[in-house]
Amino acid sequence: MDTAAVSTHRWRFFRLGGFDQVRLDSAEDLLHLSELDQKLWAALSCPVTGLEFDRRTLALLDTDGDGRVRVPEILAAVRWVCTVLRDLKPVMEGREALPLAAINEVDPEGRRLLAAARQILNFLNKPGVEEISVEDVAGTETLLHDSPFNGDGVITPASARDEDTHALIEEIMSCVGSVPDRGGADGIGAEQIEAFFQAAALHAAWWEEGQTPPVMPLRDGTTDAADCMRTLRTKIDDYFTRCALAAYDPKAGEALSPALATYEGLSLRDLAADPELERLPLARIEAGRALPLGSGVNPAWAAALTTFRTRVVAPLLGEANSLDAEGWERLKSLMAPYEAWQAAKAGIEVEALGPDRVRALLAGDARDRLSKVLEEDLSLAEQVESFEGVIRLVHCTRDLLVLLNNFVSFRDFYVQDRKAVFQAGTLYLDGRACELCIRVASPDAHATLAALSQTYLAYCRCTRRGSTEQMFIAAAFTGGDADNLMVGRNGIFYDRDGQDWDAAIVKIVEHPISVRQAFWLPYKRMGRMIGDQVAKFAAAKDSAVNANAGAKLADVGAKPDAAVKPPFDVGKFAGIFAAIGLALGAIGTAIASVLGGFLSLAVWQMPLVVGGVMLMISGPSMLIAYLKLRQRNLGPILDACGWAVNTRASINIPFGATLTKVAELPKGAQRSLRDPFAEKKTPWKRWAVILALFVALGMAWDKGYIGQLADALKPLFGGRQTNATEQVAPASNAAGQAPAPNATAGPATPAQPSK
Repeated sequence: MDTAAVSTHRWRFFRLGGFDQVRLDSAEDLLHLSELDQKLWAALSCPVTGLEFDRRTLALLDTDGDGRVRVPEILAAVRWVCTVLRDLKPVMEGREALPLAAINEVDPEGRRLLAAARQILNFLNKPGVEEISVEDVAGTETLLHDSPFNGDGVITPASARDEDTHALIEEIMSCVGSVPDRGGADGIGAEQIEAFFQAAALHAAWWEEGQTPPVMPLRDGTTDAADCMRTLRTKIDDYFTRCALAAYDPKAGEALSPALATYEGLSLRDLAADPELERLPLARIEAGRALPLGSGVNPAWAAALTTFRTRVVAPLLGEANSLDAEGWERLKSLMAPYEAWQAAKAGIEVEALGPDRVRALLAGDARDRLSKVLEEDLSLAEQVESFEGVIRLVHCTRDLLVLLNNFVSFRDFYVQDRKAVFQAGTLYLDGRACELCIRVASPDAHATLAALSQTYLAYCRCTRRGSTEQMFIAAAFTGGDADNLMVGRNGIFYDRDGQDWDAAIVKIVEHPISVRQAFWLPYKRMGRMIGDQVAKFAAAKDSAVNANAGAKLADVGAKPDAAVKPPFDVGKFAGIFAAIGLALGAIGTAIASVLGGFLSLAVWQMPLVVGGVMLMISGPSMLIAYLKLRQRNLGPILDACGWAVNTRASINIPFGATLTKVAELPKGAQRSLRDPFAEKKTPWKRWAVILALFVALGMAWDKGYIGQLADALKPLFGGRQTNATEQVAPASNAAGQAPAPNATAGPATPAQPSK
C-alpha cells in the first residue's frame, strides 16, 4: 500500500514527546486519513487485550481475528463509517447514542442499517426514539446470540422443530463434531451435515459387503470368534514357533522352556496376580507337540484357551482337546476374509450408531428435515448482518476517535486531558502516585525489551481482597528517588474503574529517576559502603569475643601449669609507638596541608573550591543520569506488550515529572515542627565537632595560616578607613586649612635643598 501519496488535505500537527503528531479535529481529517503517510502514524498495530478500551469495539475492528488491530483495519473502519454516515459530528464528539438522522440513506448499506436500527428499537419497545445507544444494541446482541436462528448457517438442537430432528442433530454432533454458532452454542452446519451422510452411506455399503458366508463363517458368532483369536494369536504363534525350533534342534527344547531359576523366582510371589506368569509360554515346549486346550497349559491363559476352544475351535474344526500347527493355520485361513473386511471398514464416524440406525437415516427424510432447518436459519442472514452492522456503527461512533488519538497519535497520553488506553490506573507507593502503569502478562518477559526504555520500572503483582483474581502491572517511576523502592514493598493500585488492588513489587528494572537523585548517589553509596564495613567489623569482633569467652569458660576449673611470663620488651613497644606516631603525624601533616591550602585562598574562592570538589564527585553520576533521562522512551514499554510503536515517544524530564506525583503539603497548610517523639540529640557529636574545629585551628595557627589569613583580610577592612581620610582631606584644603599631621607618622623628612 502506498502511504506516501500526495494528499490535497491540509494537515495540522502538534509536537509533543519529541515527534510531530497529527491533529484529528474535524470530519475532513477522518475523510482523508487514508492519505496520511503511514510513517507519520504513532503506532502500526496494537493488541486487543490488556487495554483500557471496550473489548467489543476492538473485536469488531479486528476483522481477521488475529488478536491485533492494524493500520488497514483502522482505515477500513474509518472508510466504512464515513460511507454509512452523512454527519460525522457524533463520531467527533464520541457520543454514547447515534442519532438515526446521521445515517446516510442514500447509500444502500446505510438504508439497511437504518431499517435494522428502527427494527431493534421496535424490539425494545422504543418505536418513536430517534437515536440508538450502546446500551440498546447490547441488549439486541444478547437477543441475537440467544436466538436459535441467527443467520450464521449453524443450527443447534434448540433449532429443531421436533424431537426426531433434535435427536438427529445431537447424533451428528457426536459423530462428526460441532461448531459454535454466533451465540457460542454448539451446533452443525452444512459441512457437518454433508460429512455425516457421506460417512453413513460408506458405512452402510461396507456393512452389506460383510453379510456373506465367506466373510461371516460363524454368522453372528464370527465377531466373538475373531476377538478370541486376536487375543491369543501372538501367544499361539509363539508356542508353535518354539516347538518348530525344538524340532529343528532337540537341544533347543530345554533352552526355549522356562528355566528352573525362573520357577524359583516365582515361588515367593503371589502368582494369582503376577504379570510375569503371563510372559511364560502357553504350554511345555516339545518338538511337534500340539497345543493342549484343557489341562497342562499356563494357568494365566487357561480361561482364554477354554473360551477359544468353545467359540473358535469347536464351531470351525469340531470338538478337540488340542490344536496342532496345521489346525491353527486352517483357523487363520477361515477367519482371514473377516479380518480383511474389518480392515477395510468405512464410515467409522457413524459406527457407534449401529447399522440399523444408519440404514434408517439413509432411507428416511432426515437429510431433508435438516436442510429445511438450515435454510430457515440462513434466511435471517441479511437481517442479522444488518443488526451486527448497527452494533458496529454505534460502537465506532463512541470509541473510534478515542482509538485514533491513541493509535494515529498519542494525544491522550501527552495532552493528559484523559488517560491513554494503555494506562491501566494509578499506583500509590512510597509517597508517590505513578500514572504510567501498564498491564503486562509476564514481568520477566516484558522486562527483557522494556529495559531499553531507560525508565525505572517496578513490576507489581496486584490482587483483590477476598478474590483469586490477580494481574501484573509495570509502573514507571519518573520522580523522586529509588532509596526505598525494593522487591517486596507494598502499595495500593487503583484501576480505571476506581477499584483498589493490593500491589507488591516483584521485579525492578533500575534506571536513573532524576538528576537530583544522581547528585547524592555517590555519597549514599560511600555511606552504605562504610556502614557495611563497620557492620562487618563489628560482627567479626563480636564473633571473636564470643569465641574467646567460650574458650575461657571451657577452661574454668582447669589448673594449667604455671607459665613463665616473658620479660617486658621495651624496645618492641617503643617501636610500635613510634610507628603509630609517624602515621598520625603523616595524617596530620596531610590534613594540615589540605586545610592550609584551603585557608590560603581568598574568601570568594573557597565556595568555588567546595563546589568544584562536589562537582568532581557527583558530576559523572549526574552526567550519566542526564543522558539516560534524555533517552527515556515509551516505545519499548509498549512494544513489550504487543504494540508496534512507529516513533520515538520520549518521556523527557519535565513531562516525566507529570507522570509521577511526589507528596506535597497542601497550600496554606499549617505545619508544626515540634515533635515530642523525635530522637534526642546526643551531645558527644557536638563536642566532637568542636574538638575537631579546635584541633584544625590549632594546627592552622601553628603553621602560620591564621596570620596569613589575617594579613589577607586586613586590607579589606583598612581600606575603608583610608578612603574616608582621603575624602576629608580635600574638604579641609578647600577651606584653606592645612591638614593635621598624622599622629602615628614618624618624624618629617627634611626638605631637600634646591640646586
